[in-house]
Amino acid sequence: MYSDKESINILTSLLVAHGVRHAVVCPGSRNAPVVHNLAECPDIRCFPVTDERSAGFFALGIAQTLRQPVAVCVTSGSALLNVAPAVAEAYYQQVPLVVVSADRPEAWIDQLDGQTIRQAGALANIVAKEVALPSNIRTETERWHCNRLVNEALLATFFPKCGPVHINVPIDEPLFEFNTPALPTQRVIRWHFSQGEGLGAELAGWLFDAERPMVIVGQYDGLSRDRLDPEARQALSLLSQRVVLLSESLCSLLPPTPVEEALAAMDDDQAYQPDVVVYLGGMLVSKRLRHFLRRLENARVIMVSPDGGVNDVSMHATDVVVAHDAGEVLLAMGRLLMEGRDGLNGNMNPGKAFLDSWKSLFARVETVVDVYEPPFSQMAVVKYLEQQLEDMDMPVVAHYANSSAVRLANVYAQHHVLCNRGVNGIEGSLSTAVGCAAVTDAMVLCVVGDLSFFYDQNALWNRHLKGNLRIVLLNNAIGGIFHTLPGLEHSEVHDAMVCGAHHTSARGICSQCDVGYLHAANDQEMRMGIVTLLTRHSSRPMLLEVFTDPQHDAGALKDYLKKS
Repeated sequence: MYSDKESINILTSLLVAHGVRHAVVCPGSRNAPVVHNLAECPDIRCFPVTDERSAGFFALGIAQTLRQPVAVCVTSGSALLNVAPAVAEAYYQQVPLVVVSADRPEAWIDQLDGQTIRQAGALANIVAKEVALPSNIRTETERWHCNRLVNEALLATFFPKCGPVHINVPIDEPLFEFNTPALPTQRVIRWHFSQGEGLGAELAGWLFDAERPMVIVGQYDGLSRDRLDPEARQALSLLSQRVVLLSESLCSLLPPTPVEEALAAMDDDQAYQPDVVVYLGGMLVSKRLRHFLRRLENARVIMVSPDGGVNDVSMHATDVVVAHDAGEVLLAMGRLLMEGRDGLNGNMNPGKAFLDSWKSLFARVETVVDVYEPPFSQMAVVKYLEQQLEDMDMPVVAHYANSSAVRLANVYAQHHVLCNRGVNGIEGSLSTAVGCAAVTDAMVLCVVGDLSFFYDQNALWNRHLKGNLRIVLLNNAIGGIFHTLPGLEHSEVHDAMVCGAHHTSARGICSQCDVGYLHAANDQEMRMGIVTLLTRHSSRPMLLEVFTDPQHDAGALKDYLKKS
């Protein structure tokens, strides 16, 4: 029987799955549940050693000889510090040593409890990776988190180079209850290493053999679809005829797909759920798409990562493919199609029915995008702005700020959009656009909400401003995106304390910074202002401030998604 501590059972199961077959165990009460599990497990041979310093080097000798990861398990307190010399040696020899330390729950750190020190970070400078597991697992998210942490630590014993890792395990009392009959089956994450054509072939083999294949591309600012040579364009075109491609306006390589609208229209229809997903690129804007991924319990999810990091936005990833550039990965798969190398099924296309169903769905929701005329609102502003940009014959670099602005870009922008999506914060969007405008002669357009703008208003207090900077300020006197969150309206202080309600205008800021100022408070003024902003020559930046009602803004988007 195994321990009743779920985190310890997850750890034990994954140690076995990642090839740990030898463990050096040291005496102690706090680590006794871990030692019991290791000894109980038929796949692991245990070596008891009393002195932790010697135990660390004993484990090092096994790992050196077998070139396999070896665990050394110690109790809490100074016991962990005693393995530091062996860990340092393993770090500089690049030997895969797995240090498992038991710990007191965090609440007892620095509270004069026995054998209690700050164990997190104790080996930080001499390990490839360190993680601290949750002491209590109560939810599926905590269970997934524990699984992911152990996978990440054990993967780091071999990449980017071999080396030691530290897994700290806080354990609550009671310690000695062993009533679990079997270890849980755990999701194991594997790394895949290949380059160029080999990488494309490996991914293509998984995708082209699937009945419901899908590729999702998050934020990507690399290869531009506007600058691809004919062969690369053909490769992407063939790929789009073989698998479902989902991308947003933040992807420079693929044209954006109406992801939010399609997901709203399909609801929870299982027919649209893929069986294999390849995820490339960075952050996604669509919360619906993230939730869609997290419901794919039976799909194989493959993350393509430039550094091997386990960025598991889906919560179901089982494979991490190490590849420097997401765009090159897509092109490699497309070129295989050009050569007639369609994976395991020759020229067959088992995913055709799935692809056709998504194409029909896209066609239906795209019709709604074209015909829906929002009332005067921020949605109407972005729609008209993007229509005008389509007719311009000069290059425009578009920056959209986070929150409502970038979400509206995903509805209407048919070009690549730049956005500070790494952290999704509202700060710095305007300053980023100003920096861009300082080093290019192209028109730089920044679409920004009111809270983002006023938070970053010092971006205009800058001696490097040029006339190529144009700003559309969407001012509804509040953090309008909060009005789309169900339940918040029940708080009596939601506008004043949560949503940042204000009565501020940019007119004074523009005056003091010598920025041309335009304003609009209705549909006609907005249309005239956008045309003026995009066509008037000026040696100084120009700003159009459009005043809208937050209720109308939220209502327009809600009505639009209902019609999708």
